Amino acid sequence: MEPAIKINSLKKSYGNITAVKDVNYYVKRGEMFGLVGPDGAGKTTTIRILVGLLNPDSGSAEVLSHDLQSQKNLIKDEVGYLSQKFSLYGDLTIDENIEFFADIHGVKHFEDRRNQLLEFTRLTPFRDRLADKLSGGMKQKLALACTLIHKPKIIFLDEPTTGVDPVSRRDFWKILSNLLKEGITIFMSTPYLDEAERCNTVALMHKGEIISFDTPKNVKDSMEVEILEIVCTPTRTAYNVIKLETDYEVQMYGDRLNIAVTDVEKDYEKIKKLFIENSVLEIDKRVVAPSLENVFIYRMSK
Repeated sequence: MEPAIKINSLKKSYGNITAVKDVNYYVKRGEMFGLVGPDGAGKTTTIRILVGLLNPDSGSAEVLSHDLQSQKNLIKDEVGYLSQKFSLYGDLTIDENIEFFADIHGVKHFEDRRNQLLEFTRLTPFRDRLADKLSGGMKQKLALACTLIHKPKIIFLDEPTTGVDPVSRRDFWKILSNLLKEGITIFMSTPYLDEAERCNTVALMHKGEIISFDTPKNVKDSMEVEILEIVCTPTRTAYNVIKLETDYEVQMYGDRLNIAVTDVEKDYEKIKKLFIENSVLEIDKRVVAPSLENVFIYRMSK
């Protein structure tokens, strides 16, 4: 089966800044794909190219087997796009916003579909409320309902849970899981590595480049080093010592450090000696499986 999205040597620059650097990857039909990276990585530019809002400087892309440049009109009604910022009409109610998007896409007799989406997103009790009066999580669910009114085959979500409270974020993920069961392909960007763990496939993006592309498990398994986790105090002192005195990649999580090492026994002895010299008390240690965050930061440092 042809992939839902295929990207070949895509490039895009803004003046002297290269936002997307010669990237190549594909997205399978019916999967949740995560484009993961910090602000400025090139995620939004990539999505805006794929939905036809920006033209690339070079390279090509296919969406649902249609060329993005020459067959754009065949693609527009097959995709939905939820942008990074809330872009609906605050002076319209939930019902009116969905009706407006149905009109844009030429959807006739949309009422049943709207009712389904309101139930789906748990917005039915609020359908007469103005969009400006909604919470952040409810606004995102309304935006998603508007994105789905014309039954797209692919939805593009640009950091959909940024700024959303934890409960609404959990609800949003339940909705996305149900969309996958309907066979919809989901292409989402996110800065959250824990969210990326839920995706079928991820591409880690840094400064416009793809630094890893695979399933979350395979990305983590590709780590060339082991993660030594040490609980210690004072943790900040321990962190600074390792940053200044060694070339190990280290991350701090509360009272513990995650340190990327190549030889656990040998490297631990070196770290232990530094702790003693700097009056750091070690409480516990263990080797842990690397997280996507460990992998991403390690690859960025290389």
